[in-house]
Amino acid sequence: MANKILITGASGLIGTRLTELLQKENPEVAHLVRSVKKSLVQTFLWNPEANRIDPQALKNVNTIIHLAGSGIAEKRWSAKRKKEILNSRVLSTRLLADVLQKENHSVETIVSASAIGYYGPGDDQKIFTEDDSPGSDFLAQVTRQWEQEVEQFQSLNIRVVKIRIGKVLSTKGGALKEMARPVRLGLGAPLGSGQQYMSWIHIDDLCHIFKQALNDKNMQGIYNGVTDWCTNAELTKALAKILHKPLWLPSVPSFVLKIALGEMADLVLKGNKVSSEKIRNEGFVFRYPQLNDALTELLGSKQ
Repeated sequence: MANKILITGASGLIGTRLTELLQKENPEVAHLVRSVKKSLVQTFLWNPEANRIDPQALKNVNTIIHLAGSGIAEKRWSAKRKKEILNSRVLSTRLLADVLQKENHSVETIVSASAIGYYGPGDDQKIFTEDDSPGSDFLAQVTRQWEQEVEQFQSLNIRVVKIRIGKVLSTKGGALKEMARPVRLGLGAPLGSGQQYMSWIHIDDLCHIFKQALNDKNMQGIYNGVTDWCTNAELTKALAKILHKPLWLPSVPSFVLKIALGEMADLVLKGNKVSSEKIRNEGFVFRYPQLNDALTELLGSKQ
């Protein structure tokens, strides 16, 4: 039987690129989506909030890549939005587990997204590893509950790998796209103190970590999907250098960002240093190990 891979959250930044890379090797890839869209891959419908899923979606599937979850930076964090962020992760995971528990299936592996927000914000001294306890802020608690739901698959004799994803560098979306925009206009500036840490990874390196998790049957448990870390000021300076733009504005004050973004300002004003040692020990070799390597590949010819 061919190795059929089902991807949830496939229309997002990671799912889109991962699908492209997987299709180059010609495996059978299918998407689990909320609404029908024109697609080059087979698609199945589901609605986790309504507890509905196409009964054919999991037929002959060997591997699930679980990326589903509402974007944490798309809307201001109202009480309603916070609930959406949590439920989109917890309910989608629970639905998959319930279906697999009730029916005969061929699923052997699930590789699920998670996030380094699990650890909460850190300081200059602390370097977080996969063994650290969760933080106490909103994102840490969301991620903790999300990972607990994913654990259910182990009781079904399914190999479980969880990738705690850092800040993904891509020109198609995410933090880099938003940070590069003002720099291109000559209006770049560090945010807040500029000393908050950002544990980053190039989109292709992240997708290759997911691919390794699919193929290496010895991998299981939690891995940090990060390459290294830098401060917000260091990233802003590196962007300006690669885009050949000046940095002349003072830092954007924290209170301005808090007024504009509310609690969501924590996404840019707080950060942490997260270790990539465990995934490196699995033999993973980063294609873009240095920040300048990653930014040059993404932006060097796109000024």
